[in-house]
Amino acid sequence: MGLGGCILLVTVGAILTFATDWKVQSVNLDVVGLIMMLVGFIGICVYTSVLRRRRPPVATQSTLIEEERRHGL
Repeated sequence: MGLGGCILLVTVGAILTFATDWKVQSVNLDVVGLIMMLVGFIGICVYTSVLRRRRPPVATQSTLIEEERRHGL
């Protein structure tokens, strides 16, 4: 599930929890909405942590200068 799916889960969960007053006989829609929001937030956290690992490290100006000094450039 991508970032868009996670945001969609949070949005639909918030709508079910806070914006509706539907009554279903055997299902509590407030709890379903809270569960959907929780799963969406967990998905966002996992997605961003995986994305952070995939990014290559950014070379700063000081590391470039250090490498040039080592190699005599």
